[in-house]
Amino acid sequence: MVLGGGGVTGVAWELGVLAGLAEAGIDLGSADLTVGTSAGSVVAAQLTSGTDLEKLYAGQLIGAGNEIAARISATTMLKWVLAFVGSRDPQQGRARIGRMALAARTVPEDDRRAVIEDRLPVHEWPRQRLLITAVDAESGEFVVFDRDSGVSLVDAVGASCAVPGVWPPVTINGYRYIDGGVRSTANVDLAQGYERVVVLAPTTAGAGPVPSVATQAAQLSGRVAVVSPDKRTKEAIGRNVLDPARRAPAARAGREQAAVVAATVAGVWSAGRD
Repeated sequence: MVLGGGGVTGVAWELGVLAGLAEAGIDLGSADLTVGTSAGSVVAAQLTSGTDLEKLYAGQLIGAGNEIAARISATTMLKWVLAFVGSRDPQQGRARIGRMALAARTVPEDDRRAVIEDRLPVHEWPRQRLLITAVDAESGEFVVFDRDSGVSLVDAVGASCAVPGVWPPVTINGYRYIDGGVRSTANVDLAQGYERVVVLAPTTAGAGPVPSVATQAAQLSGRVAVVSPDKRTKEAIGRNVLDPARRAPAARAGREQAAVVAATVAGVWSAGRD
């Protein structure tokens, strides 16, 4: 299972879809591999924690909690685009975004870490294979954390969620890391070699050296189902994916959408099984 990025509303939408699919008898929590990027890293860590899925879903319906409201400004988005203009390779572009993130004024790193801690019901890595993506802010190198990386789960998820220009880069062993979505919104290619892959992607677009979810999914060798927000979900999310006030509408829309996509997901998830 691959869980992509999309802000706090992306977390809510993914949990809504997962809860709705589970209600329909499709348990994606049993995946042999779970890949999480940005918002998807939060959901991946939650889902593999052993916490009841209905409890996780209900948590999206009770208000903002200690989430910090934010917005991705037009200026920040322009800086992301310009970072890749003239870059010789994707890593160089990611390093440019990293430099912008390192220079940005944001909330203190400890304040942001407290938010990530509160999101995760368990702070230890699960037994299931879980991959969390991030990018080295200085070199632009793509990094994948797992239980053998020597990095705490909270720090790995925090790094993967460190939206450049919005949240502070996360310090791990003297290095600074930013959002894994800088490399790809879902990093679907990490599921290469698996026979059945389900992708939940709140954001699917690509640009320049950043591949789209569709492009990466098409390159997988196995059967793939990609689920992304439908029109009603987009309306529920609104214009700001970092607005905690939109979590409840996004979660409910995801749960409703699950009924629409259940047959497609089941066709991939159950293929070849007895």
